[in-house]
Amino acid sequence: MAKPPSFLTAIFEEDIKIKEERPKVTLTFAQSLDAKIAGVGGKQLILSGRESMVMTHWMRTVHDGILVGVGTALNDDPQLNTRHLPAGVPHSLPIPVVMDRRCRLAVDCKLIRNYAEGRGKQPWVIYSKTEDTEVLERKEKLESSGAKIIESDENNGFFPGVSGVLRTLYSLGIRSLMVEGGAQIIDSFARSGLVDRLVVTVAPVVVGPLGIGYTLDPASLARLSFQATEGVGIDHIIGFLSK
Repeated sequence: MAKPPSFLTAIFEEDIKIKEERPKVTLTFAQSLDAKIAGVGGKQLILSGRESMVMTHWMRTVHDGILVGVGTALNDDPQLNTRHLPAGVPHSLPIPVVMDRRCRLAVDCKLIRNYAEGRGKQPWVIYSKTEDTEVLERKEKLESSGAKIIESDENNGFFPGVSGVLRTLYSLGIRSLMVEGGAQIIDSFARSGLVDRLVVTVAPVVVGPLGIGYTLDPASLARLSFQATEGVGIDHIIGFLSK
């Protein structure tokens, strides 16, 4: 793909007005025809074709940060960089952010290795304040390995509340955030009503009933208006923008 679909460019050029002191949020993910985003037990699935993968990496360049949950970080060991873009073309890298309330991120993961080797930005880990000694030991190891640990005491069951996390990231200079998954992260951000752009890649494959799906809350999605759909390689991209 030489350049992103024109409607996506228009979506990201749109001047979105928000009242809260929080980053503008793009929620994006790839799914199968039967609305699955991962395999059995959260196993990583390569759903996107080459062209839409390049498109996703282009989207990363227009955000200050890129966020995933620790489940995705553990299962996929992602790099969250822009390695699929053409070499020699200048572009910015987003700061990788991992929602990890118990500091389970591996100290030898690609995010930390890339930072140590000068091939990526310092990963940020958001964890929930605790007195649990095991968590605090893992926290210390992550810090020693090079991760930036961001404490949150807003615990909403699965992880710190979305609005609190966004306020914290905003205070640290993040003005635009791309959220990539996994399923619980997608569900939580969709339910929050704080998504400004939604970009879904639909791949022409069927995963089956044992795959991991997601839920998009109708009330929260009512804030978004359909913009366009366009074929990119073998996939179809669907875009929504906040009203």
